[in-house]
This record gives sequence, C-alpha cells and structure tokens, in this order.
Amino acid sequence: MDFGLVLQTDPPASAVVGLMKRAEDAGFSHGWTFDSAVLWQEPFVIYSRVLEHTERLVVGPMVTNPSTRTWEVTASTFATLNEMYGNRTVCGIGRGDSAMRVAGRKPNTLARLGEAIDAIRDLAEGREAVVDGTPVRIPWVTGGKLPVWMAAYGPKALALAGRKADGFILQLADPYLTEWMVGAVRTAAAEAGRDPDAVTICVAAPAYVGDDLGHAREQCRWFGGMVGNHVADLVSRYGEHSDAVPESLTAYVKERAGYDYSHHGRAGNPSTDFVPDGIVDRFCLLGPAEAHIEKLRALRALGVDQFAVYAMHDAKEATIDAYGERVIPALAG
Repeated sequence: MDFGLVLQTDPPASAVVGLMKRAEDAGFSHGWTFDSAVLWQEPFVIYSRVLEHTERLVVGPMVTNPSTRTWEVTASTFATLNEMYGNRTVCGIGRGDSAMRVAGRKPNTLARLGEAIDAIRDLAEGREAVVDGTPVRIPWVTGGKLPVWMAAYGPKALALAGRKADGFILQLADPYLTEWMVGAVRTAAAEAGRDPDAVTICVAAPAYVGDDLGHAREQCRWFGGMVGNHVADLVSRYGEHSDAVPESLTAYVKERAGYDYSHHGRAGNPSTDFVPDGIVDRFCLLGPAEAHIEKLRALRALGVDQFAVYAMHDAKEATIDAYGERVIPALAG
C-alpha cells in the first residue's frame, strides 16, 4: 500500500513544502493539496517548490475541477512540471465543490467532467484533444505522462470514474462504503471493456495517531461535515431512502443545517456540530498506531492501493512521523 499526505495550501507556502519533504523522508509516495483559489494559495506554484525539494514524491490536487482553469492551461501546467521534474504529477479531479461554490458557481456536470478527464490527459501527454469544439495540441510535450484520478460518491459519478479515470479517489475510510463504491467503479470499468484492476484505488481521510480519542475526534470532526456537504447533494438528487446510495452514507446528514466554506476542512469547523462520533470513527483513522494498521489492512484487502492522510489538525508532524515509524512499515509490500 502506498501513502499520501493531503494538505491545504495555507501560507506560508514554505510550511507546506517542509511538511511534504518530511512526508517523503517518512516513506510517503504522494503529496496532495486542496485546490480552491479563493480559500488557499495557488497549489501549482507550490508544487514546483515541493518537487524541487524532494526526489520521488508525486504531487497533485485533491482535487481540481474542469472550470477554474481552462483544460489546456491545466494540462500545460502539469506538462511543464513533468518536463522540469520527470513525470512526478497526478491530476486528481472532481466536479468542483469549494472552488466553484465560493465563487458563486455550481459544480460541473458529470458530462463536462468526463470530457475534461480525456482532454486534460491527452493534452498533457502530447496528444490532440477537443477543447470547446476546437482541436488543440500542445506541440512541445514529448514523453509526458499524467494519470487522472477522479473523486466520486454517487452512482453516476462512480460509473464515470470506472469508465474514464486512471484512479478513483474516495474521501472516507469506512470499509463497508469502500467495498460498495470500489465495487461500483470496477463494475463500470469492466462494462466499458477496461481492466477493473488497472484503476488505482485511493482512500483519503484524516488520520490522527494518539490515545486521546475524544481530542482526536474533535480535531477530525470537520471531515464528516465536508463529506456531508457532498452527501447532501446526493440526498437531494436521490432522496433519503434510495437503493442508489447506501443509507449508511446518507442518514447522518438529516441534522445538517448548512455549511460555511470559510471553515472548510478545518478543525473546529462550527458547521460540523451535526456530525456524530460514530461517523468520525467510521470515516477517519483514529487512536494508537495499531488501530490504524488494523483498519488499513482491512482497506487493503478491499483493493485499496493508496491511503492519503488528511492532516488538517494540530498534530501534523507527529502524525507524519508516527506513520513513517510504525504504520507505513507495517503495510509495506
């Protein structure tokens, strides 16, 4: 199992670079960041610095979207980083939540997202793609490689990930829901004539190593609110009781009153008071290192290739170090 570190690009950027280098030294293979231009600093600028200060780390957004940058700009940016540092990028992409809504726009349609996945990959790897009806090719790209991983929860999005994406990003670490969603992605891949096992599976969630479970829960409760924001969209689309979406994913958002993006992805987010302890425990990895290892082994058995640690809490360095010293060696190979 591979491991990634997920950060927000809060200033100073040097702190993000330092944590990413620390993660590589601890055995992490990937460095991810949020991508929302209003809420945080521009990640692609910081990726260049991270790549310069690391040797093997693969970097990318978790996740970008098809609208805040035009597709040829996104592809050219990735291709430039790859030319400079040797194909060490990955494009995580989704419909767009905070990046779009904070700017007063709606998330992208799945149809547009599917077109963007193909176009961005093709352009970043030197092939021609159609962008807004016009054939485009970036002529200076040679030998470029850009895997595109898609974030999804709902049945239509999971099917799209299976048909189009090189990897699937699931932003929660509940084994039951992981099994259900990975199964949906792989079924769609097979139906599209693809090798289901060729789709990389990445589970991303907060991890907090320590014995004070109550404190860990409070530091990670924000994640249930972030996931709940996506789940609320599914409930509005499919209803509270639908065979299309497991009730174990949707039931807890009944008490959700709203969401304040100014606290998005941050410990102490007041918009997450509705999230019960049980959801935090299911969706996150909390407790001593042994508890993390046990849950990760269960996820690995379900086909998870990478676990990406959301480190938006008060123990970033300690969590990175604990994973490097105890967790990653236990899951190696």
